[in-house]
Amino acid sequence: MNNTNISEEISLRLLDELTKEPLITQRALSDRLGIALGLVNAYVKRLYKKGYIKIKNLPKNRIKYIITPKGFTEKARLTYNYMHRSVSYFKEIRCRIENTYVTMLSSGVKNILLWGDGEIAELCYISTRGLPLKIVGVVGDKRIENGFFGHHIYTIEDIKDIDYDAILIASIEDKVVSSIKQSGINPDRVYSL
Repeated sequence: MNNTNISEEISLRLLDELTKEPLITQRALSDRLGIALGLVNAYVKRLYKKGYIKIKNLPKNRIKYIITPKGFTEKARLTYNYMHRSVSYFKEIRCRIENTYVTMLSSGVKNILLWGDGEIAELCYISTRGLPLKIVGVVGDKRIENGFFGHHIYTIEDIKDIDYDAILIASIEDKVVSSIKQSGINPDRVYSL
């Protein structure tokens, strides 16, 4: 994600929070958005200078944030851009998944162990429908019975007891790749998107 997209996402999230709760403190915004208080302050000032919000001082040192019509228009534009990026991202991931499945099938893979239990893993699971591929389990941080579309989520220690043809890395986290390398799994059995 480039800096423009990050900036737009922060602005959108701020406008969204201010729409929901106009009497919120910047500290509370910082906690909700998971960004530094100084960054919240800078974005609030920027939104104010651009005319997207008004700031009304209330008694007892309280502030009320009011989204202007121009701010609602900006929020709609930012929402559209975010949705467009998200749809494009999921289309790209879906294409990668399909190409990886073609490669797996041509290599004789039938039983797949998904490594990762997030949204990408969900797309991988859904994409197996109608294909002669079977998800035999999912590897995550902690063991959960029937935790992923009825499949067990296993830990790295459990995989020695699972019968699979290949592992599909269904995560974008760097720690996943490093944990696979450290596990001693044959790299020829590992596929990534």
